[in-house]
Amino acid sequence: MNWFEKIIAFMQTTMEKPTLYGWFHLISLALIIGGVVLVCFTCRKISDKKFRIILLSMSCVLLLLEVFKQLNFAYDAKTDTWDYAWKQFPFQFCSVPMYVALVVACLKECKFRDYLCCFLATFGLFAGLIVMIYPSTVLSEIIFRTSQSFIHHGFMIIIGVLMFVSGKVKIEHKTILKAIPVFSILVILAFLINIIYHSTGCQDSFNMFYIGPYSKCDIPVLAQIGEVLNIDSEKIGFGNFLFVVIYIIGFALASYLILLVAMLIKLIVNKAKKKREKEIVEK
Repeated sequence: MNWFEKIIAFMQTTMEKPTLYGWFHLISLALIIGGVVLVCFTCRKISDKKFRIILLSMSCVLLLLEVFKQLNFAYDAKTDTWDYAWKQFPFQFCSVPMYVALVVACLKECKFRDYLCCFLATFGLFAGLIVMIYPSTVLSEIIFRTSQSFIHHGFMIIIGVLMFVSGKVKIEHKTILKAIPVFSILVILAFLINIIYHSTGCQDSFNMFYIGPYSKCDIPVLAQIGEVLNIDSEKIGFGNFLFVVIYIIGFALASYLILLVAMLIKLIVNKAKKKREKEIVEK
């Protein structure tokens, strides 16, 4: 075991597996809320340069942590062997926001960047929230993996809020219409990657976005939809394409709900501001 492998082995240190809303989960939530509050107070009407620097810094941190997570999956410290499991490849729904954020940070203002920002503010924010509210799938006895997952999804929430607070994404109904094409392209790309990977002859559980035509979806609700459509894991049929459409519509509606909440918060804040201004004038 060389010095690099010793570092990876150290990152596989274990602890008692955290529980839902246990001390580890609650501390993580508190830190994320603190990050959101910080963004709300410091990132209003920031310059485009500062916005891009913040986003570049956060996306680079996420990418670096992701690289080490993948190395953790590839190296077995107990047997001192390397063997990468491609099913862990980071192109899942919750993985793509870090790539999108990096692209946004490298672009000047344009229509394409606007669409990507809308994706981060809706789909990205939704994915981060849903995992942090119910993180059962990312809880592990390995300290680094659980910490990385919490940081990753926490940053997704903070980045989503940053999009709204900085004014880069307008809090209006049209925002979701800009975000849906980005998500749809990513879903279709994941679907094609699943097919290409399977065509190489590999038969493991590689399943990006959990929509692979040759793998069973275990996501609640979607799993039941897959059964209703009677999807055959041995071949691609109309049911697979219909499932992808339902997948996109379902997550689009959920992400639209996030936008509606943002619109409600904006309405409440504006009303409070007007009331305060009126009281000042009356005095």
